[in-house]
Amino acid sequence: MVIIVALAISKAKHVHFPAPVGSGCAVHGARFAVTLDTSQASIAATIAGVATHRALPTRAVTIAYAAALQESDLENLSYGDRDSVGVFQQRPSEGWGTRRQLLDPVYASSRFFVALAAVPHYEQIRVYKAAQAVQHSADGLAYDQYAPQGADMAWAFSGQRPRAVWCWYGAGIGGHSRLIAAGTQLRRTFGRLTIRHAGDPVARVRVRRPTVGWAVAAWLVSHASRFNIRQVRYQGYQWTAAQGRRGWIARPRQRHATAARSGVTFG
Repeated sequence: MVIIVALAISKAKHVHFPAPVGSGCAVHGARFAVTLDTSQASIAATIAGVATHRALPTRAVTIAYAAALQESDLENLSYGDRDSVGVFQQRPSEGWGTRRQLLDPVYASSRFFVALAAVPHYEQIRVYKAAQAVQHSADGLAYDQYAPQGADMAWAFSGQRPRAVWCWYGAGIGGHSRLIAAGTQLRRTFGRLTIRHAGDPVARVRVRRPTVGWAVAAWLVSHASRFNIRQVRYQGYQWTAAQGRRGWIARPRQRHATAARSGVTFG
């Protein structure tokens, strides 16, 4: 079983994550320092990306995380109670979709948000009540335990907190970068994005808002091993797979203006 480590953040300036072993991802929230495995982080980034595509508020992402943490520990499970599958443990027999569709985190997240949007005043009611209105769980109150952590993660993965998500890959990243495949999946998740070749091998994602840029950046670093991405740059900061445990590092000052204008670059 995968364990999510959530450390309360004090008023101290520096947050100390557990020493990185193997591969993993860190989420620096306002109240919690959360350590995820790369699979969990990639799913969290996908959920936030789908919400961005649908122009949903951060509160919707919080609710989705509370549900996903309780239902599957943010894992894309191929099993569950009766015919439940996927990160939200949705059931084909309940009309959520086919088993194959529900094992696609993009589809599963989309279906969750469609149902959430139909819940009256979901932004104002308690997180667990909104999640329960979608999930119809046997114990809806169980979602409440993940509301604070879900809120911190939502701010990080939705880009409201810049540079809050980074990953490290103990085995390294080898092979040719799969930039076209990464771009295709980015568009599936975030919707219409302008992605262009910007070097060899480098691609650039044009974004209209900084929050979207940081959400895209979080998606890229958490999917780095899948698409052999070794470097991500945005707004004067850079993440590299080789130094992943150091997080986002400031680039030379004279390049900041160019980096901010050019969008998110990766390769």
